[in-house]
Amino acid sequence: MTSDDDPFHDCELDLEAILGTHTFKDVLFTDETETPVNVLTGETPAHSQATVEEAKEFAASIDTETPQIALPASVESQVETQGKPYTAAAFFHFKATGSIERHRAYHAAYKTDAFVVNFEADYESADLTITVERADEA
Repeated sequence: MTSDDDPFHDCELDLEAILGTHTFKDVLFTDETETPVNVLTGETPAHSQATVEEAKEFAASIDTETPQIALPASVESQVETQGKPYTAAAFFHFKATGSIERHRAYHAAYKTDAFVVNFEADYESADLTITVERADEA
C-alpha cells in the first residue's frame, strides 16, 4: 500500500491503537461543568448559565459533515470572552480523546470508507465512547 492509499500515512499512531471501543471519561459538557462565580455576588454570570440540551443543540447546529460534541469551556475562557460554558468540536477532538495523535488517527479512520466509526456521547456521565471497526467486519 502506498502512502497515498494509506489513510494513516501521516499519523503517529497506527490503526491498532484505535480499533475497537474506547471510552474517554469526563470529557463532555454536563450540568456539573465548572462555571465562574462573581466574587461580589456569589452568583454565576448569566452568560455562563446553560443546560446540556442547549449545549447539544449548539453542537448539532454547527454546519459541518463531521458530527460535533459539546465540550466544557474553561472558566478562564468563559470570563475572558463572556461566553457560554461549552464549545463544540468534532467527536474525535484532542480535548476529548486526550491527544493530538489519537485525534489524527480517529480523523483518518473517519475519512475513509475502509472503517466504520461510531460514537456515543453520554452527557449524563460526561463520557465519550468511540468504536472503530473495519468496514468488511462491521
